[in-house]
Amino acid sequence: MAGAFSWYAASATLQARQATAPAKPAPSSSATNAEFAATADEVLQQMSEITGLTLRSPLKKSLRTRAQIRAYVVNEMNEDKDAAERYAGQRSAEAFGLLPTGFNLDVFMVDLLTEQIAGLYDPKTHEFYVADWIPVADQKMVMAHELTHALQDQHFQIEDWAKAARPNDDAELARESVLEGSAMAAMIDYLLQGTGRSLQDLNDIDPSMLIGDMESTPMLKKAPPFLKDALIFPYLDGLNFSAAVLRPEGWSALSGIFAKPPVSTQQIMHPALYKSGKVPPKVVIPSMDRDIGADWTKLEDNIMGEFGWKEVLKQFLGEERATPVSSAWNADRYVLYEQKKTKRLLLITRLDLASDASAERFFITYSDALKKKYEHRTGEDHQREFLSFDTSEGGVFLRCVAAACVTLEGGDLPLFEKLSKELNWTAPPGKEATARSRGTGDPSQLPAAEPACSATRNPFVTQPGEPPEESSRRSALFPQ
Repeated sequence: MAGAFSWYAASATLQARQATAPAKPAPSSSATNAEFAATADEVLQQMSEITGLTLRSPLKKSLRTRAQIRAYVVNEMNEDKDAAERYAGQRSAEAFGLLPTGFNLDVFMVDLLTEQIAGLYDPKTHEFYVADWIPVADQKMVMAHELTHALQDQHFQIEDWAKAARPNDDAELARESVLEGSAMAAMIDYLLQGTGRSLQDLNDIDPSMLIGDMESTPMLKKAPPFLKDALIFPYLDGLNFSAAVLRPEGWSALSGIFAKPPVSTQQIMHPALYKSGKVPPKVVIPSMDRDIGADWTKLEDNIMGEFGWKEVLKQFLGEERATPVSSAWNADRYVLYEQKKTKRLLLITRLDLASDASAERFFITYSDALKKKYEHRTGEDHQREFLSFDTSEGGVFLRCVAAACVTLEGGDLPLFEKLSKELNWTAPPGKEATARSRGTGDPSQLPAAEPACSATRNPFVTQPGEPPEESSRRSALFPQ
């Protein structure tokens, strides 16, 4: 996912450069290898003519059984990221509330991809596969998509190109969206052959029509909403991005995208920002390792991106509220820790918004999301720019200053105060609660049911040590 997701979404598209057409029952007259090879060669030549990418070396082609495709998926999953990396990614999704705790992501993804894959291109072996239970007549659209990847690989080395964005998960997902979206665009041009039209003639595209009724398949019916979105995003949003960038010049512009790839999912979702050259600023979360203690392991330190934050807000509040708020994303960072013995999680995020007003809207919206995420809470303190409450999993804090918002989930007030200090922010409200909590900054010492904070701050009064710009901002927000 993006941010917290691209560890999943990128691996899903990397595991198999697949067309996600649902498999049908095996026909009585399956295609022979000779028929398959002849049809693939024909489609490959057409895709070369459409994209302008010449075939530089012969392409291996084969039919695969479902068991062989499943074995491929398992092998790719293990090679792309090791078990520790996949575990960290899954725990990140759990921390953001995107997966239920204990969800077996590895097993589910193997079953899901085995169900969905109708054809794929393997950039490691430079081989194109098609499921042997599907007639060639139904596979031409799949071939158009996957053979575009084969041509791209010969010109741009697509696996190395996609992974060059690491460790930035959001940027990697953006590159995956270029690959899948441009292959979708090429597939459209393939389908429009003989009509006198091309992708450049289509002002409005409903890319969901090209995916088919994916959600009617058994595994996708069971999938958590974010997994569906993460799987489909590179195809649908990637197609809209590719159409917008390719439409003025046509396929000659493709090499320019590979030379200057998008750097965020925001650029995929808003192609005009890619064209403008807008680059997200670097966001840093101060190291809290020493304050958190040696009993905790840092699992993740990465970027959510606009797509990731949209998914989080959508999970709890729906797409209508999530979209306008997440579109104000400017940059972000998150860090996830896990307690070694208890496996408790501690999540720190920082999100920079487009403006102070955008941060105000995010605070209101994310406050509602956090309250839905933690229905059982005590000691709630909700102020204009600060929210805190206690849960059985630790304290939850949200604070916005100017255009930046920070969260801490699973910690305590002393740790949040230290984080604020490291950010050069004034002390958060609830300073008096620190003495009562007798905390040390170690979240494992958090009292089970003590309010995170209770003291309030007068918004009209400049706080001791407060920067002038924050005082001015507060005066504007709270005119006397």
